[in-house]
Amino acid sequence: MARFELLDGDFGTALGLAAPIGETLFAMGLRFASGRDGETDLVSAHMYFNLADQMGADEASTHRQDVAAMMTKAEIGRALRLAREWLARN
Repeated sequence: MARFELLDGDFGTALGLAAPIGETLFAMGLRFASGRDGETDLVSAHMYFNLADQMGADEASTHRQDVAAMMTKAEIGRALRLAREWLARN
């Protein structure tokens, strides 16, 4: 799972433009949900969509619900714990 160090409210760049943190976290959720960089990881996708939703990304809640529908309760619990740990670190 990728880990980011956040020094300010914006991180991640594309074409030299800073992306708001919520949108960057949302993009990470999409990446894990689609398996773009390897195998699909629904736990990480849920975690990033959850964080993106908390940071104001508009579509994150809907995507989180879609991913959760494919997960077990244990997987959802793990994703929620990872999101809390991520927030504590960052």
